[in-house]
Amino acid sequence: MAHLGELLAAAFQQDALTRWMIPDDRRRAELLPGFFRVFLDLSGAHDGVVTTPDGDAVMLHLPPDARPDEAALEAALDAALGPYAPAMRTIAALQAARHPAGPPHYTVSFGAVRAGRRQSGVMSGLLAGLLDRADREGVATYSEASSPGGEAALLRAGFARLGPDIVLPDDGPALRPMWRDPR
Repeated sequence: MAHLGELLAAAFQQDALTRWMIPDDRRRAELLPGFFRVFLDLSGAHDGVVTTPDGDAVMLHLPPDARPDEAALEAALDAALGPYAPAMRTIAALQAARHPAGPPHYTVSFGAVRAGRRQSGVMSGLLAGLLDRADREGVATYSEASSPGGEAALLRAGFARLGPDIVLPDDGPALRPMWRDPR
């Protein structure tokens, strides 16, 4: 799964959220693969890592019944991020305060497409597979967009904004909570 961590790191290298979390470009490039490995492991433990056959795109999600070990997750993020872990804890606390308590739902956490394959519809295909599953199960889907492109992809897939943005401190970027009811 190391190549998927590298793919996610490359896709999020210039994302406003990761730039806020790790402002130094060099350190961000060094730390993001380990950061994403934590989320790959978490999603993988719940059968929530979906890729294209060629590995050019990946999407991470958690099922409605996932109950991550918060202490283990925090320890893994501390190890991956070192001095930048407090920024991640700030983000996680703001997300937790706004994450819907119910009804049951899938949570899409991250998605990435290799440069050169972006805008080709591969991420839409991965997302459509999860949404088909959620629809069959009668379960909603939640995500938070960190970029206009991510928000546009979610809107095309039938998501709607869910309340106000989650705004990070110190004039930080915003996450846009998005929700899709089952169909």
